[in-house]
Amino acid sequence: MTNDFIPSSELILNNDGSIYHLRLKPNEVAPIVITVGDQDRVQEVAKHFEKIEFERQSREFKTVTGSYKGLRLTVISTGIGTDNVDIVLNELDALFQFDLKTRKRKETFTPLTFIRIGTSGAIQENITLNSLLASEIALGFDGLLPFYNDNSFFKPDAWPAHLDNVAPLITHAHTPFLYNLPPEIVTGITATMPGFYAPQGRSFRLPSVFSQRLDELQHLTLQGKHITNIEMETAGIYGLSQLLGHRAISFNAILANRVTGEFSQNAQQTIDALIELVLDWTLKVNPS
Repeated sequence: MTNDFIPSSELILNNDGSIYHLRLKPNEVAPIVITVGDQDRVQEVAKHFEKIEFERQSREFKTVTGSYKGLRLTVISTGIGTDNVDIVLNELDALFQFDLKTRKRKETFTPLTFIRIGTSGAIQENITLNSLLASEIALGFDGLLPFYNDNSFFKPDAWPAHLDNVAPLITHAHTPFLYNLPPEIVTGITATMPGFYAPQGRSFRLPSVFSQRLDELQHLTLQGKHITNIEMETAGIYGLSQLLGHRAISFNAILANRVTGEFSQNAQQTIDALIELVLDWTLKVNPS
């Protein structure tokens, strides 16, 4: 197999010519894509569009393309985890970079913008409930990126030797996106985990071997900054965007604080506020 032609076993299409999992065709997606985990959150974003041109549901992947104050956008649900992010980013990339009829790469590259709107839990006491945080750096504990190119990403310097078996890979937001953030949004370092319970140090009947290490993460620093929060998608979005030549930023509504043991009583209001801020920010930075 070469880069010139992708056989049907690799680039899988449905009978209608749409790409396999997402069931989308190239003209149905905008080059600016807002990703959310929850299918229901797609409509929470799309209700702000003045025009809806396309909607589709396929498995956990719900897609709406429309316009917000004149800017064409797509919002899509990824579901939870970087395994789903792997599907979404690769299939969206293929829609723009390949001629699906010839299965050959296009001569012209189309850069895409991925903007995540998600929820997260803080691991620093000073990151208060209902804060809005943009991930400057994402640490990939999830295990996705080594399947692509381990040499493209590095582990943190001076990572404790006894934590070497869980040392993450460092990924970054598209740096220019961090320059003009709304004043309500702080920046931080986000840890992306492969699960919600034991991988994030939660224990019910099954003990988590990561619970003590979660305490250690609170005190580790990267480039002089503490790790601020934990979620399950950002490093996958950042890493694949870096490898594919796209631009990405992840915004987090902080709904839990693992240090204080609290969960937001105003979760939906916080998510709604983040959606509105991000939509208006997208207009100002004009990432297309």
